[in-house]
Amino acid sequence: MTETQTVLTFTINELKQWLEKQTSTTLTPVQAQAKKLRDEMNNALLSLDEICKSLVDNSTKEIEKRNMKVYNRARALNKLAHLFIDRLKKINTPEQVTYDSLSKFTSETQKTLLVTEIDIKNWFPRISPFFIMDRRKFLTVYEKTKQTFAALNDFVTKEYVKTKTLEETMQLVNDLQALEDKLSIIQKDIQSIRDERTPIEQEIANIEQKISELKSQGPIDQLNAVNAEIENLNNELKVVLRHLQKPFIKMQALATSGGGGGITPDQLRMINLYLDVPYQALVSDKNNYPTLKEILEKLSVMLKEDTLKLKPDKARKAEQSLTEILNKNSLTAYQEKTKSLQAQKEQLLSSSHLDEIKRNLAGFQEQVEQFKARKASVEAREVVKQNEQNSLQELLSNRKRIIEKNVYAALNKKVQIA
Repeated sequence: MTETQTVLTFTINELKQWLEKQTSTTLTPVQAQAKKLRDEMNNALLSLDEICKSLVDNSTKEIEKRNMKVYNRARALNKLAHLFIDRLKKINTPEQVTYDSLSKFTSETQKTLLVTEIDIKNWFPRISPFFIMDRRKFLTVYEKTKQTFAALNDFVTKEYVKTKTLEETMQLVNDLQALEDKLSIIQKDIQSIRDERTPIEQEIANIEQKISELKSQGPIDQLNAVNAEIENLNNELKVVLRHLQKPFIKMQALATSGGGGGITPDQLRMINLYLDVPYQALVSDKNNYPTLKEILEKLSVMLKEDTLKLKPDKARKAEQSLTEILNKNSLTAYQEKTKSLQAQKEQLLSSSHLDEIKRNLAGFQEQVEQFKARKASVEAREVVKQNEQNSLQELLSNRKRIIEKNVYAALNKKVQIA
C-alpha cells in the first residue's frame, strides 16, 4: 500500500515564507544569473549601438568630402548603420527580470541579430574595399554581441525554463496577496454600506408605524369600514341583478348601434352604471329608483316582443327579476342602505379632522418615498460591491488551485491554501 502524502495547509503569507525557503537554493541563483546575463546583453547592445553611431559619423564625413570613389559606398554604409540603430532601439530591455520578460527580450534580440547578419553578408562586400577599419571594429563588437546572446539564449532555453513554474508560482502568490487585500477593502466597503442602510430602514419602519397609527384613528378607520361595507353591498347587488346582466348588455348594444329601442341617453347612462357599479346607480337614482323602473318597463316590452333575442331560460329569469323589482319593490331596502352609507361617507370626507389626518399622511408618505429612494441607492451600491466581491472570491479560488497544482508539480508536495 502507498503511503498517503500529507497535505500542508497554509495561509497565503505562510505559504509565501515556506516557498521562499523551499526555493531559495534553486530560484535565487537562477534569478541572479538571469539579471547578470540581462545586464551583459544590454551592455553588448549598447556597445553595438555606439559602434553603429561611429559608422554613421565616419560615413557622413566621407559623404561630405564628395569623393566620387567613396561616395556611393559611404552612403550605403550610412544608410545601413542608421538601419542597425533603428532596430536596436526597438529592443526593450526588461527592468523586472522574469522568465517571460527575459524570454521576450531574448526573442527580440535574436530577430534583430538574424536580420542584421543578413544585411552584413549582403552589404559589407559591396562597401569594400573602403571603411576596412570601421567594418573590422564593427564586426569585432558584433561578434562579441552574438557570443553574449548565445550565452543568454542557452541559459533561457536550458536553465531558466526549469524554474519557470516556480517563478510563476511566486508571482501568483504575490498577486494573491494583493487580491486578498483588495477583497478585504471591498468587504469593509460592504459593511460600511450596510451600516449606512440600517438607520434608513429604521426611519422607514418608524414612519410607516406612524402612518399605520394615523390610519387606525377614528375618521380614517371609520371611512375604511364604510368603504368596505360599500364594496360588499356593491357585490351583493351584482348578485341580485345577475339575471338582468345579459338583457342590459343587449339593450346597451341596441341603443348604441342605432336601433335605439326607445332608450334615452340618461337611461343608457344608468344601464351602464347598473352593469358596472350597481351601488352607485342606486345612490344616484331618486327614491324608489324611477329611472331603473322606466328601464325595466321598456325591458318588459322587449322581452314580450323578443326584441333582444334572449334564450328562453335567460328571458324567463330576467322576467322574474324585473317583476320582483317593479311589483314588490325588492330593491327599496338596498337603496335605503346605499344612500345611508353614502351619507356617512360624505360626512366623514368633509370632516376637518380627516383633512388634517390626510395632510399628515401625505407628509409621512412623502418622507417614506424619500427614504426608500435613499435606500434603493444604497442597495444599488451594495449590489455592485457584492458582485465585485463574488468575482474576486472566484478569482481567488481559481488562483489558489493553480498555485497548489504548481507547487505539487515543482516540489512534489501537496499544499492547501486556507
